[in-house]
Amino acid sequence: MARKSVKPNDDGAPAIELRNMQRKIPVNLRHLQSFAERALRACSKHALQQFEEIVVVLISDDRMADLHRRFLHQRGPTDVITFQHGEIFISVSTAKRQAREFGTSTLAEIELYIVHGLLHLSGFDDRTPAATRRMRAAEARVLKNAAV
Repeated sequence: MARKSVKPNDDGAPAIELRNMQRKIPVNLRHLQSFAERALRACSKHALQQFEEIVVVLISDDRMADLHRRFLHQRGPTDVITFQHGEIFISVSTAKRQAREFGTSTLAEIELYIVHGLLHLSGFDDRTPAATRRMRAAEARVLKNAAV
């Protein structure tokens, strides 16, 4: 995947770029890019200053299942995988399924996954019930602050 050089924002936050690498489910990339920029500003700048650029890649379930198996040694797709060098991979197919299950929209699920990935890059984890509660509270705060 080609990477282009992007300069960090004037406020010290990294640049964020969305790439749609799947073609089955239409997404409003312009809206998601704008949301990601707002969500990035709503996250702690200090925790993300180590990154010059964060790349969010929208992919298919097949590609996600491959990443899930290769890097986390688990079978099947998942919703979001965050790599600590600044890449967030999101399965759009999983977002669509989860949206139906939870009564939201595919767009809202993808927004949640963007925030989830940014929080992982900020140092949050969800490995224990207490850590999951902290992450959920931070997700709600960032989603509220990034809303239009």
